[in-house]
Amino acid sequence: MAQPSQTALAPSPVRGEDREDRLVVIVRGAGRGVDGRFEVSCRAGRGSHPDVAGACRAVERNTRWGRDTFGPVPEGSVCTMRYGGPATARVTGWWAGRPVDATFDRGNGCEIERWDRFVPLLPVPRDDAR
Repeated sequence: MAQPSQTALAPSPVRGEDREDRLVVIVRGAGRGVDGRFEVSCRAGRGSHPDVAGACRAVERNTRWGRDTFGPVPEGSVCTMRYGGPATARVTGWWAGRPVDATFDRGNGCEIERWDRFVPLLPVPRDDAR
């Protein structure tokens, strides 16, 4: 019986950007002091985000095997006609070895709920933003 070669057992190469989960968050219209560009590196526990640990916990609690952590509200969802203000956010980078490019707003009840699941990665909008 033939022995498997050592090369067959070697792990596939890891690209540099896949080595560390790193997210960039750009927030606009959420209010003075919470708008801006923030970086979060969860495994390293560092970044320019005002609450790196809390931001990482928010992403972790929304991560489910086989599902897009940052996926949009499913098409056909029934959402309340609530307006949560002008805040928008874009999250880009890498999470769980997958590329991330997600946008958030607070235009209806479903979008507000989606945003709120990611607090404090995404900030609680301030009253001065409305």
